[in-house]
Amino acid sequence: MKKLISATFGIIALLFLANCTTQSTIPENIKRYWMLVEFQDFNKDVMVTNKAHLNLAIKNEMPGKFSANMGCNSMFGTATFGTSGSVKFSAVGSTMMYCEQNMDLEKAFIENLPKMTRYKVEGQFLTLSAPSGEQMKFAAADWD
Repeated sequence: MKKLISATFGIIALLFLANCTTQSTIPENIKRYWMLVEFQDFNKDVMVTNKAHLNLAIKNEMPGKFSANMGCNSMFGTATFGTSGSVKFSAVGSTMMYCEQNMDLEKAFIENLPKMTRYKVEGQFLTLSAPSGEQMKFAAADWD
């Protein structure tokens, strides 16, 4: 009986660890620093001036973590990318400074990021999309 319990516990522990590892990784082609270039009705010049970005290239000791900034507050959370083009952003948070000229873009970004459920990489572009049709388009910062 003790062997059965130990074996069951061991199998459950391995499945749990495998599940955590699989869900917390970000595919290599997405582990980049992405500049926001299209989102809602925001002007591209505003996004460029604010250096609006999504960083999916967080150090290896923090797999699955992301950071972002729209020109004022630092944002952070967890990103889970599936092999079939699915994505989930969770545990999204931010610092809480007030920056008058950046708040509209920042508020819209942090409200909409968790709604994004699909991703597509085409060349140097990453597009996140929601079931409602809302999209965020990014360009790789290291692209010439």
